[in-house]
Amino acid sequence: MGGVTSSMAAKLAFFPPNPPTYNLLTDSTTGLTTLSLFPHRENVEIMKLSTRRGTEIVAVYVRNPMASTTVVYSHGNAADLGQMYELFIQLSIHLRVNIMGYDYSGYGQSSGKPSEHNTYADIEAAYKCLEEKYGAKEEDIILYGQSVGSGPTLDLATRLPRLRAIVLHSPILSGLRVMYPVKHTYWFDIYKNIDKIPLVSCPVLVIHGTSDDVVDCSHGKQLWSLCKEKYEPLWLKGGNHCNLEVFPEYIRHLKKFISAVEKSPAQRNLWRRNADRVEPSRRSTDCFEASRRSTDRREKPRPSADSSKIIRGNDFRVFNALRLEKLKMPLERGRKSIDRLDRIRAR
Repeated sequence: MGGVTSSMAAKLAFFPPNPPTYNLLTDSTTGLTTLSLFPHRENVEIMKLSTRRGTEIVAVYVRNPMASTTVVYSHGNAADLGQMYELFIQLSIHLRVNIMGYDYSGYGQSSGKPSEHNTYADIEAAYKCLEEKYGAKEEDIILYGQSVGSGPTLDLATRLPRLRAIVLHSPILSGLRVMYPVKHTYWFDIYKNIDKIPLVSCPVLVIHGTSDDVVDCSHGKQLWSLCKEKYEPLWLKGGNHCNLEVFPEYIRHLKKFISAVEKSPAQRNLWRRNADRVEPSRRSTDCFEASRRSTDRREKPRPSADSSKIIRGNDFRVFNALRLEKLKMPLERGRKSIDRLDRIRAR
């Protein structure tokens, strides 16, 4: 029974866009690789990375010359790099960070099939690339996990004692707990974040929408309550699973968090005390009114990130209609917008 449940949870956890939203293009003269949807940028590098489980994954590295910190972004279960690319560009600009994003095995143009343990190997490959190719240090890296991406994020974090910080965006307690309000962790569960978060020693920011009908907000609140080093969480009133980036508070709070963790340990004492005064979260998934249907319940189709409004300073612009038409793709297994940038407002 356990094996069947585990297999079912794994199948319900992964919905790579089919077909992928991008292809890889390599210039025969320069050897530069780009995503088919986007022109080459001098500060962006597209590459393939080999994992310890024998797959080859696609990764994108966005460099910001002002950055002292690098963010490793693990996306949700129904997106690929073609949909995440513009978000990475904008986060790099407005947070003044480098960004390493990657596709899981079986996503986009990455080889293999998606699975829990493949995602662990995938994030390890991305992290290893940052260390070996870009000279990034553990203490200058922030891991960012969205939804199912919170799984590989926390798994890697348990093995990095000098990590700068973690951001958990609409995270899950575990795969099984999204489907059923279980009280205990079973061996056949996947992404057992509830058991791993107490092992993480770095600062943790949790962001969750209070109206999330895919992963209940109680998941984020309980994970926050179990953190060793809590940062003031962001509970976005009325936010659902797919639209947190449109709230002005989202980018403001991320900026504030990154500024705080880049300070010395002595300077961080103040926000630690403030975090301790935040109203405690619900302590148990026993509060669930009903069980949920799947790990991310096929998070509703999302359009390409290019269909969003992108920030330039405090202004917003919309991509021209012709380009939008060229970028539209059928995403039967996608979702409305895990990471869409409709209204991120710089402050």
